[in-house]
Amino acid sequence: MKDTNEQLKLNLQSFGFSEKEVIVYIALLELGKGTVRQISSKAGINRTTGYDILGTLANKELVTISGKEPKSEYAVEPPETITTYLKKVAEEMAEHIKKMETIVPELELLHAKQNRPRIRFYEGKEGLEHVYEDTLTSSEPIRAYATVDDMHKALPNYFPEYYKRRAGKNISIRAIAPGTAMGQERKAHDAEEKREIAFVPADKYYFSPEINIYDNKVMIASWREKLGIIIESTEIADAMKKIYELAWAEAKRLDKEMGIK
Repeated sequence: MKDTNEQLKLNLQSFGFSEKEVIVYIALLELGKGTVRQISSKAGINRTTGYDILGTLANKELVTISGKEPKSEYAVEPPETITTYLKKVAEEMAEHIKKMETIVPELELLHAKQNRPRIRFYEGKEGLEHVYEDTLTSSEPIRAYATVDDMHKALPNYFPEYYKRRAGKNISIRAIAPGTAMGQERKAHDAEEKREIAFVPADKYYFSPEINIYDNKVMIASWREKLGIIIESTEIADAMKKIYELAWAEAKRLDKEMGIK
C-alpha cells in the first residue's frame, strides 16, 4: 500500500501539483473531510502550511469549504474533478499560446534592434552533444575545421550516428582537417556521409577545437576543455565564411601536395 501511495503521489506531481498539495490532497481523500488541524496532522505538516495548501486546492475547485473559522470543515471533491481542472488549465494554456503567437513578431523586432550577437555556452559531454545537435538545423552546407581524432576520443559513441543523421537531413559539410591516420580512415566514408575533406599537414597544422560555420552561427567545440559555444551573428558568421574560403583554397592545395586519397 505504501508503494502504491508513493507512485500515486508521483503521478499527481507529474500533472503539475506541488509535493505538499499532493500530500494534503491524499490525506483529505483518506479522511473524506476534516478541519485544518485534522488534515494537517494526517498530512504531517504544520497548520499554517495546511491553511495555505487547502486554500490553493479550494481555488482549484478540488476541495470545498463549509462553516466559518475556526470551525471550518474541508471536504474533498470526487477524484474526477482533477480531470476537469486539468482540462481547464489546458484550455487556458492554449489561449495563452495563441496570444503569445500574435506578439512574437513584435518581440522579435525588439530583439533584432539590439543588433548584438547571441552567445551560448554549454559544458561537459552533454553540452558538446548539444552544440552538434544544433548543426543539424543548418539550411546550408557546413564549413568546418575539424580533427577527427579528438572528436571521436571525446564522444566515441556519438559521431557514427550523428554522421548518418546529418546525411539523412541532406546537410553536406566541407572540412579542413589534419591528415592523421584516423582522419584518412574517415575520408573513406565521405560519399555516404556527404562530406568533403581537405587535409593539411598534421605535424604543422594540428588543432584540437572544432569550428563549424553555418547559417548565421559559429559553433566551437573545445574537446580538451569540454566546452561548447554557439555564436549567433550574421556579421560574424559572414566574416568567418569568407575567411574559411581563403583557408579552403590553401587546404586544397596542401591536400593535393600531400597526395592523400
